[in-house]
Amino acid sequence: MEKRALGNTGLQLSIIGFGGFHLVETPRREASVLLNTYLDRGGNYVETAESYGDGVSERKVGEALSHRRSEFILATKTKDRTRRGALSALEQSLKRLRTDHVDLFFMHEPQSVEDAKALLGPGGAAEGFAEAKKAGKARFLAVSGHGRPAGIQYCVEHHPFDVLMTGFNYYDRFNFPQAEGELLPLCLEKGVGVLGMKALADGYLYQNPVAAIRYTLGLPIASLVLGINTLDYLEQDLALAESFEPMGDEEKEELYRTAPELGSYVCRQCGKCRAPDGLAPWEVFLAEGLFDRQMSDYTVPPPDRYALQERLKHWFLQTDWAREEYRKLDRKVDPQGDYSALNALCPYGIDVDRKLKIAHAKLAGDEYLF
Repeated sequence: MEKRALGNTGLQLSIIGFGGFHLVETPRREASVLLNTYLDRGGNYVETAESYGDGVSERKVGEALSHRRSEFILATKTKDRTRRGALSALEQSLKRLRTDHVDLFFMHEPQSVEDAKALLGPGGAAEGFAEAKKAGKARFLAVSGHGRPAGIQYCVEHHPFDVLMTGFNYYDRFNFPQAEGELLPLCLEKGVGVLGMKALADGYLYQNPVAAIRYTLGLPIASLVLGINTLDYLEQDLALAESFEPMGDEEKEELYRTAPELGSYVCRQCGKCRAPDGLAPWEVFLAEGLFDRQMSDYTVPPPDRYALQERLKHWFLQTDWAREEYRKLDRKVDPQGDYSALNALCPYGIDVDRKLKIAHAKLAGDEYLF
């Protein structure tokens, strides 16, 4: 399998990484087969976390792979923000993983700047990592998070993190464009290794997995971490890695235009539909993306799509933040206004008038309007 450099760490990672979240529901024997097959086929990055099944995933990784510890790069995560808590979490993780060290120790999910400051400040988790590194129990400091990357971007800007991981996919690039547009270039500039996850947008892109994985692997990341819980999925992922060709710009534009999950509702942030009164619809839709990933379009979807939307739309718990962002906008939507003239300006066939009023209903707390 192709390998890429992980920033300035000196590590070379296989382009497909094994994510351990779905080992929680995978029986132990099957988990062992999956993990060992992955290593046998050239994979070398395995990632888990203490929070995955309250340590269940870590135990399965330790049981399956401790005898092959020198063959792969191992990562785990903690959500603890304190020095003492992070060190305690790491000790428990090492026991479950049956190893004396991890290669990457992630400070997981500092969503806000305030959260990031807590783990970086006096007595914070970053101090715990420094002690663990000195003791030989963790080699590289990493940070990971979901949704809009304010907290993890602050971490990279204000502390010498070695590695960052966040979600990159062709759906959420229009909900959280800062990840590709700001955070990824910042990491490349600073030599911070970048790992991608959520190429399928938490499963929302299940109808188009090949395009989804090709899209994310085409970004300047070291490895794409995928959740794998069956041999069939593993074989599909390995086949994609072995035959991988990045998307060209024209192919990406075609994907943005025709992807069924984007359809005629999700704003592509092209900026072509400013209203005469100065309202910038795409700014409203960015706040809507933060609110529910633009998943609720107030139509009646098929049951399978509805179930996914209801499960995923508030997955990152950023609704209050979204409403605050909307309150700060200079121009807001007039729910009685007529914005239909903007419809003809959208190259993706979006009913901008209707979408603006839906977004206002969500963000102003007036959902009874629809």
